[in-house]
Amino acid sequence: MNAIAEKYKTVKIDDVKVWFKAAHVNDFPEDGGACVKYKDLQIAVFNFKRLNSWFACQNLSPEKEEMVLSRGMIGDHKGIPMVACPLHKKTFSLETGENLNGELEPIAIYPVKIEEENVYIGFSE
Repeated sequence: MNAIAEKYKTVKIDDVKVWFKAAHVNDFPEDGGACVKYKDLQIAVFNFKRLNSWFACQNLSPEKEEMVLSRGMIGDHKGIPMVACPLHKKTFSLETGENLNGELEPIAIYPVKIEEENVYIGFSE
């Protein structure tokens, strides 16, 4: 794992210490993603409109080490919300970060909440 990838760690809801206000809900495409920056992290945020859910994960592709996951296609794999990397088409669960192809380490995921039409991402620091 490279130094950039080591910065990304999954945050569980109980470990959230900071709710970062990312943007207004209308700043994100429906059934798509966008990237936001928190400190030195790039975070992919997905408005999964057809599931009425929001998800956030690292924007870093673990295989190609490029900041591209926010541009990936979202869908579901056997009922699991997922994102497919636009570079190598590997898929990752947006709920757990697990690589659904079973070939790569999981990606970091972050809790998301919506308050007063704003999107907040949870971080542990």
